[in-house]
Amino acid sequence: MKGGTVQINWHDTKPVLTLDFHPISGLLATGGADFDIKLWLINSGQVQKKIPSASYQNSLTYHGFAVNALRFSPSGEQLASGADGGELIIWKLHTTDAGQSWKVFKSLSFHRKDVLDLQWSTDGAFLISGSVDNSCIIWDVNKGSVYQILDGHFHYVQGVAWDPLSKYVASLSSDRTCRIYVNKPQTRTKGVEKLNYICQHTIVKAEQQPIDDAKSVKNHLFHDETLPSFFRRLAWSPDGSFLLVPAGSYKMSASSETVNTTYVFSRKDLSRPSLQLPGASKPVVAVHFCPLAFNLRGSNPAGFFKLPYRLVFAVATLNSLYIYDTESVAPIAILAGLHYAAITDIAWSYDARFLAVSSQDGYCTLVEFENDELGLPISLSEPKIMNVENKTTFNQKPDGMVIEVDDSVTVDNEKTECAERREGKQASPSLVNAPISNKPAKRRITPMAIDP
Repeated sequence: MKGGTVQINWHDTKPVLTLDFHPISGLLATGGADFDIKLWLINSGQVQKKIPSASYQNSLTYHGFAVNALRFSPSGEQLASGADGGELIIWKLHTTDAGQSWKVFKSLSFHRKDVLDLQWSTDGAFLISGSVDNSCIIWDVNKGSVYQILDGHFHYVQGVAWDPLSKYVASLSSDRTCRIYVNKPQTRTKGVEKLNYICQHTIVKAEQQPIDDAKSVKNHLFHDETLPSFFRRLAWSPDGSFLLVPAGSYKMSASSETVNTTYVFSRKDLSRPSLQLPGASKPVVAVHFCPLAFNLRGSNPAGFFKLPYRLVFAVATLNSLYIYDTESVAPIAILAGLHYAAITDIAWSYDARFLAVSSQDGYCTLVEFENDELGLPISLSEPKIMNVENKTTFNQKPDGMVIEVDDSVTVDNEKTECAERREGKQASPSLVNAPISNKPAKRRITPMAIDP
């Protein structure tokens, strides 16, 4: 593995806010505060035993504000770009005798303020966006129209993620909550099921188990709006078995220091974290899974994840990059001191050869892995994906803390909430911490500390 910061003029020295690799060609798209989208060819540095380099290919110029999120569609035929001012553009790839070019396909208009994160559905038919206007919107891409509005958050939505099995979507906000939405399909007259996402869980606080007769204390699981980042980019594993959630802030006890952490949610129970990855000195702002799965190495049978294959993922704090796999307890690599300003996004190439990181200091870091350095890639066949809920288990210790969640949201509640918002009734942000009339059950879990 070789990596480092590539000292080129990425976006006219302006902050680089987002990046993504094309799933077929491997081109890297970057978006910056110069309002531009740029495409780069990544060149291997293995022969010269140097870090990889980037060669400028093309610019996609249309936005009038800083570009905060770029995501290629699964087929690679489209590119979604979200920017300040509520701008959201779908670009389409056109192939001619002269070559390939990207042209504006749709302009999706509804968000009133900055778009901070995007994620495609697995079939590429839908897109979810998160915005400073406190809402998530699910878009019908072909129609170029709003499909559903998820407006439960009370502050900026800084991260969104779409379950690869299409059952869930998740959002993370600076209101200190993570919301899990489940698809409850509605059947149309012709028998076709219509997507309909409702909030199933709102993860808010953790209650530390009291010692002796001490009074129990509830602590928020996530950083508040003072977190010095625009982004809290969460991610599903490619098989849909796990959800990684950044911006974690956890106290082991009432008197202990706050620990920056990433929470791992199991698909088997998305109402509370199954384990956490603490130890970072700075808050975690983005997580991203490698798109490939790898053969087990058999090196650590006591690992926390019980999968028939290895998954690799990257965790970015404001100033460092941690690389984990699901077979190891400690990170398999840590890259620190890469940038002079906050990291903003992470991306893996489709073949797991490159890992890219963007930063507000105007530069990007590129990491190149040697052949089979991460392991021997294997196919995630359909049966394995569908059975993963039955196969995935965790090593857990005795009870340690209680997670407070709001599972009382129903279809009727969601309709009432939307109706009130249409009538202009605006709930107060303080209601996030207000007691819920139908008090949910408290679930006990143990945080599993993983020291790098």
